Amino acid sequence: MKREAGYELDKVQRGDAPKGWKAMPNIGPGVREIRIRIGGAWRVVYVANRDWAIYVLHAFQKKTQRTSRRDIAAIESALKEMR
Repeated sequence: MKREAGYELDKVQRGDAPKGWKAMPNIGPGVREIRIRIGGAWRVVYVANRDWAIYVLHAFQKKTQRTSRRDIAAIESALKEMR
């Protein structure tokens, strides 16, 4: 999972779109998640609204259809701290 996440984040850093991503406007502007399926469902949530940086806000294994409230709180907290 780490290797795939690193590969997809490298694509973002080079200005390309990652393979499986989704915008998360309900969390904040510019927040996106990369979806990875290797030995389960994994998510890497990041914001790349600066030309010179990508901020990984949270990475976690997803075990249900809905993102848990705890994971959403962690993402929102990291975004608040970043700003």
